[in-house]
Amino acid sequence: MDFDRDAVLTSFIAETQEGLDLMEQSLLAMESNSGGVELLDDIFRVAHTLKGNATSLEFDDLKGFAHATEDLLDVLREQNAEISAEVISLLLKAVDELRALVAATSSGNPRLTPVQQELRKQIGGAVAARSQRVIAANPKGERSMNTAAPATVVATRTLRTDIDKLDRMLNLTGEIVIAQGRLRRMIGRIQQDSAREILEMQSETERLFRDLQDEVMRIRMVPIGTMLRQNLRAVRDLANSHSKLARVEVIGEDVEVDTSVIEHLKDAVLHMIRNAVDHGIETPPVRKKHGKNPCGVIKISAAHVSGNVVVTLEDDGAGLNRKKILERAKQMGMFATSTPASDSELYQVLFRAGFSTADSVTDLSGRGVGLDVVRQNVEALHGTVEIASQEGHGTTITIRLPLTLAIIDGFSVVAGSDTFIVPQQYIIECTELTDANRKPGTSGILNLRGNALPYIRLREVFTHSAKGQSAPSTARENVLVVKVGEFQAGIAVDRLLGGMQAVIKPLGKVFRGISGIAGSTILGDGRVGLIVDVPGLLQGMMQSSLQPQLG
Repeated sequence: MDFDRDAVLTSFIAETQEGLDLMEQSLLAMESNSGGVELLDDIFRVAHTLKGNATSLEFDDLKGFAHATEDLLDVLREQNAEISAEVISLLLKAVDELRALVAATSSGNPRLTPVQQELRKQIGGAVAARSQRVIAANPKGERSMNTAAPATVVATRTLRTDIDKLDRMLNLTGEIVIAQGRLRRMIGRIQQDSAREILEMQSETERLFRDLQDEVMRIRMVPIGTMLRQNLRAVRDLANSHSKLARVEVIGEDVEVDTSVIEHLKDAVLHMIRNAVDHGIETPPVRKKHGKNPCGVIKISAAHVSGNVVVTLEDDGAGLNRKKILERAKQMGMFATSTPASDSELYQVLFRAGFSTADSVTDLSGRGVGLDVVRQNVEALHGTVEIASQEGHGTTITIRLPLTLAIIDGFSVVAGSDTFIVPQQYIIECTELTDANRKPGTSGILNLRGNALPYIRLREVFTHSAKGQSAPSTARENVLVVKVGEFQAGIAVDRLLGGMQAVIKPLGKVFRGISGIAGSTILGDGRVGLIVDVPGLLQGMMQSSLQPQLG
């Protein structure tokens, strides 16, 4: 029978990667005593399926390695006893080599490497040693009974598809929304009795398309737990290599985010974990001295908050040394004339490229790269990152991100002769800029119910910088009060147009370096509107106000 081998191979690789991820996570769960026979059965099924698929595709070396792993798992199931840390480490090595072997085999290099051959011998030796114990404990050859209740399996219908296809579908639904807006305005200009019926039909069509767009968005949403749990192994290995004990607690595994957000967030979380293990978690003797559990805990949680996804990484380690950070910052020329007003202000320097308090360079840190990567990845997602710490009790890093990078709920405004879109997630309220508060220039201070609120004039920021001269002022201005983290400010605009759903379009290469602009969108009349990067805009305000301190 003819079949598309490339398609089968692609499906085999994807299925195997998922299975090996499950195998690794199950082994880590068994090591932390949070699972038992049911997990071992899951691991065995992965190895058995992998062996069967490798046999079908005639990958003999891969089949043999998977078979050896399956033999060890079968003996462990027979014993129905606690599995030692050494055996779990051996099986984790087997998972690593199976990943490498699958990748090599699919690339046309199916042979075992010397390391893999040696590991296969070790697995065989473990099987032989365990088998002798089984015979000694059960000379009649009776099979031990598994009295645990069988795990409940819920059958689901799934389909693997390429992300680019989903991107194209979402782009098309966005284009339809834009076309519908233009069509609605055209129908509104028709001076006939039939126009009302046409408009009602158009409204019904728009409702159906909104439902379709929502469904396409849901397809792109994936649980964040899979990505977060991939770090369990990293914590175990990093802690062991530095004579530390640490475990991970994952909260909010079912929280769903856009698949593109997951891809950018993965590296950021890994770098935060590396910093937590190296700088935060102490060695067991030190933790005992301070009355802590010898095993440190790193909690990774995810939750939906006000239209955003909030990812928090919290450790119970030593916390940040404020004095040491300030000394290092001053050595690098920061805060030369005064001290920072708050801890959050000081801790922002940790995200600067090249900043590190480590006395020496290790395999984990010391080069000032880790948190800089976190900042870059978060900013690429149009999100924010904050640090809070209590010396001696631990550090918490909080990342706030949009649920999706494709479509946003925005508020359209006019500044000068251009239309801008401000993401609604940052807007708190709208107010008028009274004559008493109006001052010429790019920025000023607004009296908002007795509180001083700094504001920036959008017309001056972009029109002035683009054309080299200030745009003419208007008789009336409005202010959007926005908030990013703990910082609150105002954005002064000429006119408020109202809420809209914006399909984000990437900027061309020429415009990507413009600060304060996150992207573009097509407006209902066919013109291009710019999407304001509120965190970037406010960060520029903060840097301008702190410039005398930074020296």
